[in-house]
Amino acid sequence: MSSWSVYLLRCGDGSIYTGIATDVSRRVAQHKDGEKGAKYLRGRGPLNLVFQQEIGDRSLASKIEHQVKQFPKVYKEDFGRLPDRIEELLRQISVKSD
Repeated sequence: MSSWSVYLLRCGDGSIYTGIATDVSRRVAQHKDGEKGAKYLRGRGPLNLVFQQEIGDRSLASKIEHQVKQFPKVYKEDFGRLPDRIEELLRQISVKSD
């Protein structure tokens, strides 16, 4: 079973895109190619991978992705604290499922 990661891309217009993938480098290449990438990213290049963190299974990665997308931009841009914020989300999700 593949492990899923959450990743953040900085777009040319300064916006931050959040996604999940089992192979982040392949997915980023797809985004840059444009054909199989997210519609949001079309015309927003150049795209730069600024953060990635392994999460686990797809369900958990999707939950984390959703929560990270809700973060204010300043939280998403604080790459030093982002791993701690994600770990806190993982703990909260773990507590809810117990």
